[in-house]
Amino acid sequence: MRTVQMTLDEDLVQNVDKVARELHTTRSAFAREALQQALARVKTRMLEAKHRQAYLRQPAAADEFAVWEKEQKWGDE
Repeated sequence: MRTVQMTLDEDLVQNVDKVARELHTTRSAFAREALQQALARVKTRMLEAKHRQAYLRQPAAADEFAVWEKEQKWGDE
């Protein structure tokens, strides 16, 4: 692992330390997990934007997914 230095507001550090203690973990472990989750959310948002742009360029045809309608199970049968 690599050590990095960050500048954070004192309130944020205190809140992170409090939660880390409650979770029986370290500040670093908590920050690693939070950063990994943030990166995953950013990746998801970027993929969603990419898909949205693709559908704007080439919209789905009205019956494009009709073949799958018989396959769907909604639980109301």
